Amino acid sequence: MNRFLQIHTLTSYPASLLNRDDAGFAKRIPFGGSVRTRISSQCLKRHWRTFDGEDGFAALGVEASVRSRVTFEELVVKPLIKDGIPEEVARAVTQALVDVVLGKSAKAEKQQAEEEAKEESKKNGKGAVAAEVKTGQITVLGRPEVNYLLEVARTICAEKLTAKDAKGAVEKKLGKDGLKNMRHLQHAAGLDAAMFGRMVTSDNLARCDAAIHVAHSFTVHAETTESDYFSAIDELLKSGEEETLGSGHINSAELTSGLFYGYVAIDVPLLVSNLTGVDRKEWAKADRKLAAGAVERLVRMVATVSPGAKLGATAPYASALFAMVEAGNAQPRTLANAFLRPVAVSAARPDLLGNAFEALGSHAASMDSMYGAASQRKAADAGPRERLGPLQSISGTALAELAAWAAARVKDA
Repeated sequence: MNRFLQIHTLTSYPASLLNRDDAGFAKRIPFGGSVRTRISSQCLKRHWRTFDGEDGFAALGVEASVRSRVTFEELVVKPLIKDGIPEEVARAVTQALVDVVLGKSAKAEKQQAEEEAKEESKKNGKGAVAAEVKTGQITVLGRPEVNYLLEVARTICAEKLTAKDAKGAVEKKLGKDGLKNMRHLQHAAGLDAAMFGRMVTSDNLARCDAAIHVAHSFTVHAETTESDYFSAIDELLKSGEEETLGSGHINSAELTSGLFYGYVAIDVPLLVSNLTGVDRKEWAKADRKLAAGAVERLVRMVATVSPGAKLGATAPYASALFAMVEAGNAQPRTLANAFLRPVAVSAARPDLLGNAFEALGSHAASMDSMYGAASQRKAADAGPRERLGPLQSISGTALAELAAWAAARVKDA
């Protein structure tokens, strides 16, 4: 049984700024005694989750999660008001739903929301009821959960109650059975939460542990950076009228380039469990078609969907030059240590990609020698394939075939 899948990639980016820190510089990480340029896992996952191309998750037919502080305002309160429910009642019922579903354990969160409500009241001159129904932090809710709560709110509002009666009516309506029904909705948390996880503090929401584990991508060599000086020219200002000589803005930005190693591990039993609702131990008996489809699309996106800031200035679009999938039962292990010693180029060895291929193949062979080859492997590459060493024999397939092979390891297990 293929309990784990692993995806390894090597992707080269020219002048770009793929992932910035709070100061606007490229993110970095020290590794193997040298500093590397880095792309955070959060950045990578967001680009894969939100990709709307033909290889995106949307085509699987399962709606994505809603991530916002104003989910209840936008998707519950406003539809109720549109239905003709008095605004005061709509907001009171919705706030009661928030309290019951998310719980009141986060005291600081509630106080923050109340303070925001007071401030909003001062601004618009209305009562506190006019403030938005917000949560103190971003909530991750699936569309089935949101739709269920909206229908509950509609049912309660149809009873013609007042705002003062909202709390009691919500608690009575949901009760134990109502919350139990919510926890057992199909794809309750949404597709991306089932894949990448969601943290919940309420017992009334189904927690989803991440089935797909994403490492921070980093350059296989020491960081390479350049300060890019740029100016914006004022085209209506005549030259010589000001000291700037027509420049309307002068600044600089950091640009980097590099060959990045990326790594993703997939817990197949957990992914199947999150998507189907079966117990993790019973995953092999479940319908794995959706999980297989998600894996196939993920392999394609990992290799072809680029993260990147400064899109208009750098066009940071690149596809992987190497992608390998491993399938097996053994605990996943990264091949990042192939680059513990930074890959270098010299007059005798000027090919950075070839040197990286060689380092990766050599390290994989060393690990196999020590622990045994516990996984099936298949890879795609754009050359130089002969530098892959022991991995050369499993490479040479097209990316589409590699993705289909990975999906088959899940579907057929």
